[in-house]
Amino acid sequence: MNKVEGIILDWAGTVVDFGCFAPVNVFVEIFRKSGIDVTMEEARAPMGLLKIDHIRAMLSMPRISRAWEENYGRTFNEMDVEALYAEFEPALMASLSEYTDPIPGVVETVETLRSQGLKVGATTGYTNKMMDVVVPNALKKGYSPDYYVTPDDTKSYGRPYPYMIYRNMEELKLSASWKVVKIGDTLSDIKEGISAGVWTVGVIIGSSEMGLSLEEFDSLSESERDTLIRRTEQSFKQNGAHFTINRISELPQLIEKINLLISKGEKPILK
Repeated sequence: MNKVEGIILDWAGTVVDFGCFAPVNVFVEIFRKSGIDVTMEEARAPMGLLKIDHIRAMLSMPRISRAWEENYGRTFNEMDVEALYAEFEPALMASLSEYTDPIPGVVETVETLRSQGLKVGATTGYTNKMMDVVVPNALKKGYSPDYYVTPDDTKSYGRPYPYMIYRNMEELKLSASWKVVKIGDTLSDIKEGISAGVWTVGVIIGSSEMGLSLEEFDSLSESERDTLIRRTEQSFKQNGAHFTINRISELPQLIEKINLLISKGEKPILK
C-alpha cells in the first residue's frame, strides 16, 4: 500500500535523555582535562555523529583548533583524537544509565503507531557497547524499538551516511525509502534522513539542538519558549528537514499528513 510503513527514531534527545545531556557533559569534561575549555554550544554542534567522529569534528572547529595549537604548539592529530576518545568512553559509560528515561509522550506515541501497523526502527551515534546500557534500561521504563542499528553495524559509517537507515529498512522489510519517516533531534539526524531519501523530521522540544533540560524548558516564559521553538525549527528546516514537530506526541498526526502526500504521488525530495 502507498503509505508510511515504518519510522526510524534517534535515541538520545529524541526518545530518551531530554536535552541530550549524557554525552555533552562528558565532551566538555574531557576537553577541560586536556587543557581546552569548550562551550556547551561547541560540544553540541556535531551531536548525532559517531562519538569518535564527534571529537574529531570538535577538534576541527577553528576556535578549538587554535586553542589546541596554542596549548600544545602543534595541530591536533589522530593520536589526539584517539586519546580523547579513550577518556570519553569510560566516562560516558559510568553515567549513561542515568540518562535513559523516556522523554514524555514517547512510550504512548510508539504504542499508537505500532497499533496502526507501523514498524519502529532506530539509529544512533552511540556504539554497541553504549547501547548495551541504554537499551535494557529504556526497556525497563517502557520504550523499545523493533530494531536498532549503531555505526558499529555499518563499519563505522555513521551519520550523515544513510547506511544505518538502510540496515533498518532491510531488517524491518520496509519496501521503499519514501514509505519511511526518520525522526531526530540533531542536524546530523536531518542529514542522515536526507541522505537516505526518506521523509525527515526534526523534533524540537527536548532536542540537543534546543539544548535545554526539562527543568530549564519548564522555567521559561511562554514568549521565551515560542522564540526558542521558532529558532530551533528554522535550524532544522535550513538543514533540509521536510517537517518539524514540537513534541513526539505530534508524530501520528504528521504521519497522516505524509500519507496524504504519498496518496497524491508526492515523495521526499533529496536536498
